Amino acid sequence: MSETARLTELADLIPAAESLRDIRHHIHRHPELAYEELQTGALVAGKLEEWDWQVTRGVGETGVVGTLKAGEGTRSIGIRADMDALPIVEETGLPYASGTHGKMHACGHDGHTTMLLGAAQRLAVTRNFSGTVHLYFQPAEESGIDSGAKKMIEDGLFERFPCDAVFGVHNHPGAEPGVLLFRKGPFMSAGDKAIITIEGVGGHAARPHLTVDPVVIAASIVMALQTIVARNVDPSQPAVVTVGSMHAGTANNVIASTAKLELSVRSFSAEVRALLKKRITELAETQAASYGGKAIVEYIEGYPVVINSDHETDFAIEVARELVGDDKVVAHTDMLMGSEDFAFMLQQRPGTFLRIGNGVGEDGCMVHNPHYDFNDRNLPVGAAFWTRLVERYLSR
Repeated sequence: MSETARLTELADLIPAAESLRDIRHHIHRHPELAYEELQTGALVAGKLEEWDWQVTRGVGETGVVGTLKAGEGTRSIGIRADMDALPIVEETGLPYASGTHGKMHACGHDGHTTMLLGAAQRLAVTRNFSGTVHLYFQPAEESGIDSGAKKMIEDGLFERFPCDAVFGVHNHPGAEPGVLLFRKGPFMSAGDKAIITIEGVGGHAARPHLTVDPVVIAASIVMALQTIVARNVDPSQPAVVTVGSMHAGTANNVIASTAKLELSVRSFSAEVRALLKKRITELAETQAASYGGKAIVEYIEGYPVVINSDHETDFAIEVARELVGDDKVVAHTDMLMGSEDFAFMLQQRPGTFLRIGNGVGEDGCMVHNPHYDFNDRNLPVGAAFWTRLVERYLSR
């Protein structure tokens, strides 16, 4: 080891804040969508190789894995960061705003990747651990279906780069920067998608009696769907059914032949998940039939529930308290209705998914918003947390 064997403190990463900010701004300036993360992956791989990590490219198509070993320890740990951006036109006006129209880092994955790179650089210098560290830089978290986590696992992630526990983080608008939030057990919801295609009979807008109007059917289905959570789901069970997309017709004097609805469906239990699928399908089909039309429901199961294991969550909370103090640790935060494909990794290995505050009020713009930006104050905090977590988990 090149320096004394002591655990990393937040102060150790403060000098790296400027260089980490430069990396983050570069990634933000060059956003790439799911499975297009070639520049981002190349940057990550290049930095890891510069710091003497063993690098494997192309895991799960565009994923990158960095591996570092020290000492004689036989235990291993995995830490994941996502790399992909979103198809959103950025409106921040920042000097490092997206240089690609229609793509932006609106969910903070540029920050997640940079925090883990900061830990990679620190660990390469100190090597204050005994065992193996695998850093999983994952593509396509935002894809919803056919996600990067699932694809990396199918590509042999945990067989090729095994770990005893796996950890991940996401920024959290609504909490102060640097605050670390945890929750044992179910934390983030399962996220499914339903596509409802409504078939009617098109015709002239002045002769509606000769048509079966799919717009009217769609409107009826949208209203009926609102009763599922209110009247079919146990009030003690969280669930959401949102109609996020509704399309029909191209002209005001034409009654279309078809209409399409796209739904986002969230739940926390297998029973509620199955109930939502059943009732959405039944309501759509019967509402359409009652108007003389037909509804075809394609129901796609997406990400499972994020379930954090107790032991690993308690351990991560302990590390967080050591690093930032009790006042910046929330040990039992609320469940979140958002979904996260890190859930697939937690189905394979014990571990925990935590959140780091990204700002409140005007400074805490919600994710998936054209005005969102990751808070750079988190970069040294996240890098220090991952470093100390490794040092403690793989303690000599």
